[in-house]
Amino acid sequence: MIRVALKGLAGRKLRAALTAFAVVLGVAMVSGSYVITDTISKAFNAILADSYEGTSAVVSGKEVVEFSSSGNPTVPAGLLARVKALPEVEAAAGGFVDIETESNEAKLIDMKGQAISPGGDAPTFGFGMNGSDERFSPLKLAEGRWASGRDEVAIDAGTAEKYGFEVGDPIGVAAGGPVEQFRVTGLVTLGSVDSIGNATISVFDVATAQALFDKEGQFDSISVAAAPGVSPAELVRAIEPVLPSSAEVSTAAELADAAAKDIERDASAVRYVLFGFGGIALFVGAFVILNTLSITVAQRTREFATLRTLGASRRQVLRSVLLEGLVLGLFASLIGLFLGLGLAVGMDAIFAALGIELPEAGTVFAPRTVIVSMLVGTTITVLASLVPALRATRVPPIAAVREGATLPRSRLALFAPWIALATIALGVAAFAYGLFAGGLGAKEVLLLLALGCLALFVGVALIASRLVRPLVALVGWPARRLGGSAGKLARANAVRNPGRTAATAAALMIGLALVTFVAVLGQVIKTSFADQTDRIVQADYLLTAQDGFSPFPIQAGETLASAPGVELISSVRSDSALVLGEEQAVAGIDPATIATVSEFEWTRGSDEALAALGRDEAILFEDFAKEHNLQVGDRFRLTTAQGKRLELQVRATYSESALPGSVAISQAAFDASFARPQDALTFVNVRGDASAAQTTALEQALTGFPDADVQTKDAYVENREGEFSTFLNIVYGLLALSVVVSLFGMVNTLVLSVFERTREIGMLRAVGMTRRQARRMIRHESVITALIGAALGMPLGIFLAGIVTVALRNEGLTFSLPISTLVVFALIAITAGILAAILPARRASRLNVLEALQYE
Repeated sequence: MIRVALKGLAGRKLRAALTAFAVVLGVAMVSGSYVITDTISKAFNAILADSYEGTSAVVSGKEVVEFSSSGNPTVPAGLLARVKALPEVEAAAGGFVDIETESNEAKLIDMKGQAISPGGDAPTFGFGMNGSDERFSPLKLAEGRWASGRDEVAIDAGTAEKYGFEVGDPIGVAAGGPVEQFRVTGLVTLGSVDSIGNATISVFDVATAQALFDKEGQFDSISVAAAPGVSPAELVRAIEPVLPSSAEVSTAAELADAAAKDIERDASAVRYVLFGFGGIALFVGAFVILNTLSITVAQRTREFATLRTLGASRRQVLRSVLLEGLVLGLFASLIGLFLGLGLAVGMDAIFAALGIELPEAGTVFAPRTVIVSMLVGTTITVLASLVPALRATRVPPIAAVREGATLPRSRLALFAPWIALATIALGVAAFAYGLFAGGLGAKEVLLLLALGCLALFVGVALIASRLVRPLVALVGWPARRLGGSAGKLARANAVRNPGRTAATAAALMIGLALVTFVAVLGQVIKTSFADQTDRIVQADYLLTAQDGFSPFPIQAGETLASAPGVELISSVRSDSALVLGEEQAVAGIDPATIATVSEFEWTRGSDEALAALGRDEAILFEDFAKEHNLQVGDRFRLTTAQGKRLELQVRATYSESALPGSVAISQAAFDASFARPQDALTFVNVRGDASAAQTTALEQALTGFPDADVQTKDAYVENREGEFSTFLNIVYGLLALSVVVSLFGMVNTLVLSVFERTREIGMLRAVGMTRRQARRMIRHESVITALIGAALGMPLGIFLAGIVTVALRNEGLTFSLPISTLVVFALIAITAGILAAILPARRASRLNVLEALQYE
């Protein structure tokens, strides 16, 4: 039976290749995801190894808040002398060399006065170290010398090469304030890594870094090398007694291990997202394999019956079909595995084009990548082969002598509609529970949503055969009205075998349902954002960072206050703090002006209460207040990243505003409590209306702040929507894999259908059907099948987006349909049908009439 199975597979090369392709793309996505994330991890681990190569222990501030824009707490510069005086210490140096938190940003400015931002929001690392302390740094001097004065800086060699900088050239630097002029004294590299993507590096001496980053008399950390014979653990124990309560010491190995875990966590997050899209492609591929093998088994009824007559047992027939699936799975997984290498290169190129160039340190092709990719692809193929294999075992031996023998119906066929409805109900329940149930973690919610979608897709696919006839009546009218006799035949062929048509359409249904879901939800978010901004923001202009979300210097907003035509500015500071045991974004507002430029929907309180906001008071987002059972007048504690504690009283609560985060305090309290405060947003009102001349005047006032961006309210909304559209396009591109897989499924089904109807097509040709009419018939049949997939998938995607919108209605989302986008999707479905029909239509039109008539 093994030989029979392999010969049968070899005799059906085309359909085997088309079936295998259904798995290839999904496995390639899995393989490529591992390759690209493992390569990133290798790059950063190499940086970490270089960072701690000459270091035994590191003294740093205790972390209170993980994602603070002002960075971790610093340590007093005077601590360095006490550490150096310890007999267990051979050498120590204080500095600012941090590649993890990006707390010290220094944006480089080119000779035209424009910020160098090759990656848009790529990191702009600012380091502070003295050349004599090179042993404690991952940076290596490639050319020139280290910076040693207030107007000197060394930059990374990659940026210098890209933008034409050489040692001795002037360069601008913006580090938390206006642009200052420096001279390039040297070019550096980051350890043994080829690049860290689009990030830029600026290296100053320690004194200059302290001034630029507003950290006079402080260090980010103190690196320590142990004296000969002293272990890192002994060194840590010796240092601990001299530390203040706000500082801590760890061995270099501990820090490297912790940083490696953080890197792996971030890489895993990217990997799981890519896995999700690969899983969707594999899920669609499973439908394609199931449908293809089911058709193949049905066409080989007499073959299996003959084998049974010759003595083959049911188990041998089962093994034969499963063996075909196993060989297909191994073959497809092997191709997908190595295609993943090319896909990783392609994803890297796409990321680079989007300004997210990834670190380079040599491609990693780990054994885990091989094992997981081969196992996933093969397992899914074998599982998809199981149902057709079981059907093959039910072929009775007597079918070998029957003309037109068909497979017997399954015993569960009568219950199929009820099973489908139960599966759909279960899927909707799981999806809704994940959205509406409280107290669930992010992982639990994502799992419920994924299982709900999976069950919903399977349920709709199971019941789709019952919907084929009415759907063909709906979507088949163009073929009937415009396609002539070929169109009428195509319409009849689509309903001849509803199960096959439904199974073919179901693969396309999944891809179209998901892209429709993303499109509708994206439209909901964009429309709701535009409506909310128009309703809440009363300012003429908004000042933000170039990327729209990073903090920017306070001085930028203050500069605008004196610009021509400006009547009022109101800045909003932002940073993260620990509030009631969880990390929250905290806004710092000017109570006297904020209500003029931004409306609040008050649940308890008023604009008058806001105007009287004291230094020990806060206003809270209503959902946050409810979650923590806080009422107006209640008190709570806020702890900043630097460990400063504020006892605050709730002054008012609001349900809607333009503020970031859930907690807002006065700017006076914010500036006194948060180190190195920065603005997240500045509202600007001008005399009269916004105009091109006024915009030019504001831009000229911001010449010294090239990373700040002032724009009208309409332009602000348009830019945010554009950024979100870019994100949606990336998602569409990843989901396109599933549509491509379903396209090959349609090709496979049509090829098999042409093979099955060889005599029929020959008869049609004999009675006068032209080659062109034969091609048109297959093409119309393919388009009808694709439109059935669209008619099933698009309403399903709209339904899912509707549920999500209802679940998030408290966030201000209102349902909206992107009609033009949905029309485009319908056209894509028609195009997919036309493309899928090219090969089968050519085969049908080129059949030899006499050979087709005598075909058996």
